Amino acid sequence: MHKRMKGLAKAAAGVAAAALLMTGCTPGGDGGGGATGSPDSGELSFVYMGDADQQKAFNALFAEFNKEYPDIKLKAVGIPSGNWATFSTTVATRLAGGQKIDIIQVATEGQRLFASKGILEDLAPYIEQDQDVVDDYWADINPNLQKFNEEFASGPDGETVFIPGGFNTMAMYLNKPVFEKAGVAIPEDGNWTWDEFVAAGKQIKEKTGAYLTGAGSGYFVDVMPWLTTNGASTFNADWSEPTYNSDAAVESAEFARSLVEMGLAPKPGGQFDGNTAFKQGKLATLNGGRWPVLGIRDMEMVDQTVVVNWPTQTENGSPVGWDAWNITKNSENKQAAWTFIKFLMSQEAGEYFAQIGGTIVPARESVANSAAFTDNAPEGTVRLSEAMSFATPIPSIDQGAEAQKAIEEAWATIVAGQGEAQKTLDAAQAELESLVGE
Repeated sequence: MHKRMKGLAKAAAGVAAAALLMTGCTPGGDGGGGATGSPDSGELSFVYMGDADQQKAFNALFAEFNKEYPDIKLKAVGIPSGNWATFSTTVATRLAGGQKIDIIQVATEGQRLFASKGILEDLAPYIEQDQDVVDDYWADINPNLQKFNEEFASGPDGETVFIPGGFNTMAMYLNKPVFEKAGVAIPEDGNWTWDEFVAAGKQIKEKTGAYLTGAGSGYFVDVMPWLTTNGASTFNADWSEPTYNSDAAVESAEFARSLVEMGLAPKPGGQFDGNTAFKQGKLATLNGGRWPVLGIRDMEMVDQTVVVNWPTQTENGSPVGWDAWNITKNSENKQAAWTFIKFLMSQEAGEYFAQIGGTIVPARESVANSAAFTDNAPEGTVRLSEAMSFATPIPSIDQGAEAQKAIEEAWATIVAGQGEAQKTLDAAQAELESLVGE
């Protein structure tokens, strides 16, 4: 998995360590009683893609929830899967075999897959019974998040099967001492162009010897930011057709390669450690969503860092992936499951997630603009939340693992100077077309 998928599988499965998502699965159990169960008591099982390492973080979240609902017992157990297709098949098989699962944590990469399997409950009746709670939540999140949830995560007949949660967009964390030493101004409004980015990098290199940025090939963290800031993507808007060899995509790949050719990024394949270089003043930017803040805190560089938008060629752009929650049709305690989902939507939970230092941007804009999220975080941190307004959902077809591999291998080939951009992306495009056709 690329870093964002680990971020939304771990970060989507961890809460303190990874940020704010979870679920789990336990064998057997009586389900807390009845087809729908009680809204304030019973046992709930959660399944998430990950391993037992996240259990401690889940327990911390459950303890917070149990302050208000002490009679709802929660347990989360991860399923190590490697990709969402394997994970969804495993979960569906376990449900068919009678295993007790109430809620499944699913990141963007797996939501369409899960929605298509017919194993998730239509949430409309639960939303209707607590319409004021849900309306308050919708009013406090970016409209795009609700829209994306409808477009990419609805059930087979358009029913609502997920409630979206925290998310990650991409931005750049600028090393203020490096910029100051080189005499380069940090973009005042957080916006800059590719040309301005290169000009800054050249001056930084000349004055300090520091690299401007890294040279990776991760789908979410490297490929999509350069594509979206040039009006491109790996697939069209509904993910039905790949667009990886468009003129704009080719231009984006060539630009990423040029950063290496100009010496503004290290050659791929070495032992370059971004955090260490950033701390030593040998790297001007760290790229990421919310997750880099943990390393920046560890390096005691919060006050020496500022978050700005990704540099643009044609428009502001960023990929986005979000966490989402559901109730399985097989759940024997649906009302208690809904109680927990309501807790996840609450202002209180959002503030808790932010304060424990997670790696996800809070869905509620009021929380993202509050001290709970911005304290002990670099200046400009709220831009991660604001980026939802111009973000593109990370394209995630059913054959997601295979598509990701083709996308990343092509980009890596180009950035390493081992293949011409147009020809390399043409080959990747053909491979993606064959996957969509399956």
